[in-house]
Amino acid sequence: MGTVKLDELLAPRLPTRDVTVPGVGTVKVRGLSRAEMLEVNQQVRGGDELVMERKLLARAMVEPQMTEAQVGKWQQAAAAGEMQPVVEAVIDLSGLNADEAKRAYKEMASNQDAEFRLPAR
Repeated sequence: MGTVKLDELLAPRLPTRDVTVPGVGTVKVRGLSRAEMLEVNQQVRGGDELVMERKLLARAMVEPQMTEAQVGKWQQAAAAGEMQPVVEAVIDLSGLNADEAKRAYKEMASNQDAEFRLPAR
């Protein structure tokens, strides 16, 4: 691997994945960029997991595309575990693992000055 060209460095390279929502069908999600993860972190300083999930999925849903309000309606309509595989796929595609994300959520809930940090892969 040689030195990277600027246009290669700046080109989007966010992976996507189809995820089965049990009893409903398949959705397509993508990983979030570092900027998006930091933006979500900045907007959800109190550690509200419900709001965090809404903001995360509104950015990650490729098919169907959804707004935060629509994700909120889905949260109200879904069985407790229905959205979990979708959230886990976004977390994985974003370069985090579920344990790191849970730790970050808990840290943000207990410490309003905490930041959602992306670990090195």
